[in-house]
Amino acid sequence: MKDEKYLEELSLQLGQQLRQLGKTVTSAESCTGGWIAKALTDIAGSSAYYERGFVTYSNEAKHQMIGVSSQTLENYGAVSQQVVLEMAEGALNQANADFAISVSGIAGPGGGTPDKPVGTVWFGFAHKIDENNLSLSAHHCIFEGDRHCVRLQSAIFSLETLLQQITKKFA
Repeated sequence: MKDEKYLEELSLQLGQQLRQLGKTVTSAESCTGGWIAKALTDIAGSSAYYERGFVTYSNEAKHQMIGVSSQTLENYGAVSQQVVLEMAEGALNQANADFAISVSGIAGPGGGTPDKPVGTVWFGFAHKIDENNLSLSAHHCIFEGDRHCVRLQSAIFSLETLLQQITKKFA
C-alpha cells in the first residue's frame, strides 16, 4: 500500500533526479493544501531544486497568485482540466522553475456533485522546454477513501507522474 513512507521515498527519488539534471520544480496546490511542498521540502538539500510553492485554496488566490483567469474559473470551475493547466503554467512562470505540478480537487467529505464526485482530482504538469516554449499536460483521477486518503493519493500521484515524465524525457 502506498503510504506516507512511500511518499517520502518518492520525494527523495524525485529530488535526486532534479539535482542530477540541475532542474527546479514548483507546485500550485489547492486540495492538497501544501502537502506536495511539504513532501518535497522534507528532504534535506531540497532548496537546490525547490524554491517556492503556492497554496491557492480559494479561487481568488488562484487568480491573484498565479494568474488563473477569472473567466476560466467561472466557466469550468476550480476542479477542471482548464484550471489546473493555467495553475501549472502560472506557477512555472511565477517561480521561474523548470517544472510545475498543480492540483485541484474535491477531497470531501462534502462538496461533490454527480459530475464531480468526492475524490475527483485534476492534475496539471508544465515543463519549460526553452525560453519560448513549454509543455503542458493534465490528468484526472477519482480516488477512494476519506479526505486524508484522497489528499495523500493526490500528493503521491503528482510526484509519481512528474518523476515518470522526467525519467522519460531525460533517460
